[in-house]
Amino acid sequence: MSRKLIVATSNPGKLREMAEYLTGLNWQLELKPQELEIAETGTTFIANARLKASEVAKALGEWAIADDSGLVVDALNGAPGIYSARYGKTDTERITRLLTALGEESQRQAKFICAIAIARPDGTIALETKGVCPGEILRETRGEGGFGYDPIFYVPELQKTFAQMSSETKNRVSHRGKAFAQLLPELAKL
Repeated sequence: MSRKLIVATSNPGKLREMAEYLTGLNWQLELKPQELEIAETGTTFIANARLKASEVAKALGEWAIADDSGLVVDALNGAPGIYSARYGKTDTERITRLLTALGEESQRQAKFICAIAIARPDGTIALETKGVCPGEILRETRGEGGFGYDPIFYVPELQKTFAQMSSETKNRVSHRGKAFAQLLPELAKL
């Protein structure tokens, strides 16, 4: 018998992505209700993940999982960071704003960070993990795949942007893939 795990998002794309990572585990994923809004008031990725998982779990009396992730650019003092999704209205606007902010800066190191938290039905946190994928920001977009900052986030060891990778490769090397890889053995024990 599978147990219900509420995904603290209204985004069906994120639900599908999480379902891919959790294949073979005895959890049935469901989106949180659209009307249940959780303000991301944390100052770190893990704080926001904990907050979303805990609030959704308490509101629904069910197990809940949440992630918070974003891009941290060294030369921009960590920006856009926890504001990655709010750095512009569209992916194109966010990329343009980031490239403009970096300008001719030669130090283009960056990393994607993903924090995941799982809360019990009473809102207490049962598990949490963090995955990091180091890379650098290109001066122009490359590749057609992915979303968000993927076309400008370059992973030197693979000599590709996230947007140039197959979804299998991206799932393996990305911040989210690394976070889920750490989480899966623990989640199987719950």
